[in-house]
Amino acid sequence: MEQQESVKARNTKVGRVVSSAMQKSVVVAVDRLVAHPFYKKTIRRTSKFMAHDENNECHVGDQVRIEECRPLSKRKRWLVKEIIRKAKR
Repeated sequence: MEQQESVKARNTKVGRVVSSAMQKSVVVAVDRLVAHPFYKKTIRRTSKFMAHDENNECHVGDQVRIEECRPLSKRKRWLVKEIIRKAKR
């Protein structure tokens, strides 16, 4: 009987780069809309993730897709998969 490998899809998020001051690392802000528990108004919440950018291609304002990966450092658990849109400079 052959063993079947179960390949789990990795978690991905789309956000904008808010800091690229580090070498091979960027901070990506991901916005999400949630309903207020009492007032039911939609509120924008922002989470920041540190992501690995191997070739230092990302700059502040770029829209990127990040993917979950193994821990690369104390705070870095995401990998920049693609740059969706470059920021206007």
